[in-house]
Amino acid sequence: MMNESFAKDADEFFERGLSGSNMMGIFRGLPTDETLRLCKLAWDQGVDLVEIPMQSAESRETLAAVIAEGKSRGKLVGAGTIMNPEHVRAAADLGARFCVSPGLDIAVSEACEDAGVFHLPGVATASEITRALSHGHTWLKAFPASVLGADWIKAMKGPFPQVKLVCTGGMSPATMHDYISAGARAVAIGGLWAS
Repeated sequence: MMNESFAKDADEFFERGLSGSNMMGIFRGLPTDETLRLCKLAWDQGVDLVEIPMQSAESRETLAAVIAEGKSRGKLVGAGTIMNPEHVRAAADLGARFCVSPGLDIAVSEACEDAGVFHLPGVATASEITRALSHGHTWLKAFPASVLGADWIKAMKGPFPQVKLVCTGGMSPATMHDYISAGARAVAIGGLWAS
């Protein structure tokens, strides 16, 4: 179970970062210059949080560059596709303020707390939501949201009204409002700024 104070800080962090625009930028596998360009566009349009998946040496370099740019603008940047405690430590060493995972792994959550980095774990079942709540998480990543569907979001809000879901995976400007209307608090999207 997360320390109560840390859990409260995490809740407030994601509330502040996601409640304004209801969006998080996610920019995967792009060259550093293009990633920086897209992050700047997202920030300029009111998105406070961006996630850079950390899956290769190149993506770590990109993450470091985005973190540096974010600091100059007062924006906090997260590392995505965090699968184990070693990833957490690497992300924290680069200066990531939060970590995002495709699934729920309590060892990753504990490593995030130890590093002072907030965690957005992924869920796709009621059992995973229950386990995440029992550990102190209220903000969760619904993944893969396009496969789960907006009806899944609405169904989960019934037994879990306190959960704040961030829909990730296959989100687009054309469908994001369906998920927000179903009860999601935010969507993670990248294609909105690509042109």
